[in-house]
Parts: sequence; structure tokens; C-alpha cells
Amino acid sequence: MDYIKAATVTVNGKDYDHVSFIIGLTLAVSSSLFIGSSFVIKKVALKKISASGNIRASAGGFAYLKQWLWWLGFLTMGVGEAANLLAYAFAPAALVTPLGALSVLVSAVLASKFLKEHLNFIGKIGCFLCIVGSVLIVIHSPKSEELKTFKELHDKLMDYLFLTYVATIFFMCLIIKVVFVPRYGNQNIAVYLLLCSAIGSLTVVFCKAVALGIKETIAGTVNNLLNYLFWLLLIASIVCIMIQMNYLNKSLDIFNTSVVSPVYYVMFTVLVIIASGILFREWEHMEVVDILGCICGFLVVMTAIFMLNAFKDVQMTFRDLNLNARRRRSALDVESDSNFLSSLHNNRQA
Repeated sequence: MDYIKAATVTVNGKDYDHVSFIIGLTLAVSSSLFIGSSFVIKKVALKKISASGNIRASAGGFAYLKQWLWWLGFLTMGVGEAANLLAYAFAPAALVTPLGALSVLVSAVLASKFLKEHLNFIGKIGCFLCIVGSVLIVIHSPKSEELKTFKELHDKLMDYLFLTYVATIFFMCLIIKVVFVPRYGNQNIAVYLLLCSAIGSLTVVFCKAVALGIKETIAGTVNNLLNYLFWLLLIASIVCIMIQMNYLNKSLDIFNTSVVSPVYYVMFTVLVIIASGILFREWEHMEVVDILGCICGFLVVMTAIFMLNAFKDVQMTFRDLNLNARRRRSALDVESDSNFLSSLHNNRQA
């Protein structure tokens, strides 16, 4: 009994086996490495396609499907997402989800090395605030309950509140596609990434349902392959993934990876939390501290996104701040010396 207690780790009042905890931690970190790398690999592939004279992804071209490097990036992201899903089975969500922010740092470091994309000092602060805000939201957000059967999840998916959320997402995406994409798609990074994140929030829920159905079928408990809803969710998952990848490619083709990665991570994380909260209804039991924490997280995230977009073209480094400070001090010293000499000269004349 003492050995069992020593082999457990307690997080948020829940006991996790020590070995499982280490496995979950390793999977979560590995997931961030793969996902962060996939952004850069895809960007390299898209730049090669653009240099070869093919129609760019942002202009509606699909030449990237013939580029092996793009498929390597796609496979890398798939491995990362799979590792992330497995991590939730071994470690608490309060640990796994914040570690996803490491993908932002990985993509920023690799982009600066392989794509020669440099974030200015303000952009680096924005990336840091993205991570801080996302961690605040995740820590204080409702935690998903554990579902044992596909039938339980089926009942929740058919709830009117979740169906309303799905309808809202599709209606919002339709408006963005028709109204905002033609006007601002190539100018504002939030347009394509909001489409990716909104569809991605549904992808996570649908994929979780499909995975649960497959798990039950393999275990021999229930044959979900005969359930029409299982195939409907599988088709919906594939369609959502295709749409998500299409608009993510457009965004990567236009904007810097070091900016796309943090903004996409923040939007995706926020919308997944909202979708999970609506589906599992944990928001009904949130405490005041958690509500305030979520609000603060949203404010930090909004500030970070504003900084990344408003100052992305400003050429500024930390040295520039020191240089400006030295210049101001020099100007003040010159003015002080000038005033001193002037007063001394006036005193001599008097």
C-alpha cells in the first residue's frame, strides 16, 4: 500500500500513477515538438511551390498536394495531434493543455533558423503573453469529465445546446467565407485562422467521439461500426480536417510562421475550451475564482493578438530600446550642460 501511494501523483485532487504521469508528460512535450515543427516544414514546402511558379495556396491552388515536403509536414502534425490525444489518457488536462504552448516557441525558433523570419521585440512579448493568457484560460477553465461509452457521448452530442453551438460555428464560418475572406483574407491574419480554429473545435469533438467508438469496437463491448452516427461523425471529422488544413495553408502562405503559430494556438485553444464547456456542462459548476481567471486570460490573449498584429512591421529590438534611452540621456545631458554654461556666462556678465 505504501508503494502504491509513493507511485502516485496528485493533481487537482485526482491521483495519477507515477509512470502514467511521466508518459503523459513525455507525450505532451513530444506533441508540441512535432506540431511546432510541422508549421515550419509546411511553410518551407509552400515557399518552394511559390518559387516554382505554381498557383499559391492563398490564391486557391492545390499544388502543395504534389509536394512531398508538405506531406511530411502534414504527417508531422498528425503524429503531434495523436501524441496530444494519447497524453490526455495518461496525465491530467491541467498539465497537457498548457504544454501545447511550447509549439509556439518551437515554431518561432525553427522559423528564425530555417525561414529567416525574425520577430521584433514587441512580437516576442506578444508570443509570451499568448502563452501566459492561454495557460490562465486552461488552468481556470472547466475540466472535461471522463466518458466511458460511445452511447454517453452520443447523448451529449444530441443535446440542443451543443447543436446550437455547431450551427453557430457553421453560420459564422459562412459569413467569414463570403464577407471577410474576399476583402481581408490576405491582409488580416485573424480571418483564415478564425476559420481554422472554429472548424478545429468541432474536429476535436468529432475525433474524440470516433476514437471512443473505435475503442469500444476493438474491445468487443459494442460494435459501433453498425451505428450510423459513428460513420456520420467519421465523415464529419475528415471534412473538418480538410477544411482546417486548407485555410491553415493559406494563412501560412501569406503570413510569417512565427506570427501564425501563436495566434492559431490561442484561437484554437480558446474555441476548444468553449466547445468542451458547452458539451460537458462543467461551466455550471465554475467558482468565482475560475470565472475571473478565464476573464483575465481572455484579456491577456486579446492584448497579445493586438500586439502581434499592430506592431508586426515595426523594426525594433531590445538594443533599440537601450539606444533610445542613451540618446535621451545624452540629449538631457547636453541640455543640462548648455543651461549650466548659459547661466555661468550670465553670471560672469552680471
